[in-house]
Amino acid sequence: MIDVVQLLTQQPDDLTARKYWNQLKRRLANEGSQLVASCHQLKMTAADGKQRLTDVATAETLLRLVQSIPSPKAEFIKRWQAKVGFERMQELADPGLLLDRARQTWQQHGRSDQWIAQRMTGQETHNKLADYWSEHDVKKGSEFTILTNIIHQEWAGVSVAEHKDMKGLTSHNLRDHMSEAELIFTALAELSTRQIAESVEATGVEANKCAAEKGGRIAAQARHHLESKTGKSVVTGGQLPVAGCDKVNIAAEKGANCAGRKVWMHVQTCTRQITKGDFE
Repeated sequence: MIDVVQLLTQQPDDLTARKYWNQLKRRLANEGSQLVASCHQLKMTAADGKQRLTDVATAETLLRLVQSIPSPKAEFIKRWQAKVGFERMQELADPGLLLDRARQTWQQHGRSDQWIAQRMTGQETHNKLADYWSEHDVKKGSEFTILTNIIHQEWAGVSVAEHKDMKGLTSHNLRDHMSEAELIFTALAELSTRQIAESVEATGVEANKCAAEKGGRIAAQARHHLESKTGKSVVTGGQLPVAGCDKVNIAAEKGANCAGRKVWMHVQTCTRQITKGDFE
């Protein structure tokens, strides 16, 4: 939090930034803001190399902090927040816009129309499976993750985490970096899992584990058959190239100032570290 405050307010050092942050916390608390309550203290490496407690927060809280500090350095982030908020309101009124924006983003990333079609079809297949789980006593979160990993382990021969490691991914969505073939076999595994579960009316995580194993194996058999014919592995490492990433990176927008870019990069870094548990 202090790093972000220092960047936004252009304080000369972390000591004065800490004083500013302490004053801001008191003001926000007096105003009844929940922002301070959303912050937590974790040990991080200080300038002297020692582990010291400091205030940290999620990306959402950091973005709320940006709104609370009167600083021209944060103006471009505030404009971006307003733009995203308005787009979200449009999507609530017309959900089709969400799909259009997803397609546009993938196109900007250099994905082919065929890849985009398969990605969206695969997402629909996954959503139908998730709906089945939700309706049959499988808890969202940990149990969804367990079943998804079983399916992936069965068809790909590696876990989701191992597959992400192969591709050098951290907080990125694995499916957004799958090849077309990987997307197809993932969809086949999840489609098979849902149909098997439906046929036996699998209820609860344990019953659905069995369906997940069988569904994954069906896709694995198809994968092995294809690999025997092509001599090439379906499961691959390496991220898909991202073309034109500057066009969709808010930190690269025309007119963005240096301090604003640094704040945005800090928000992204904090998100990745919290996701990975690097602050623990």
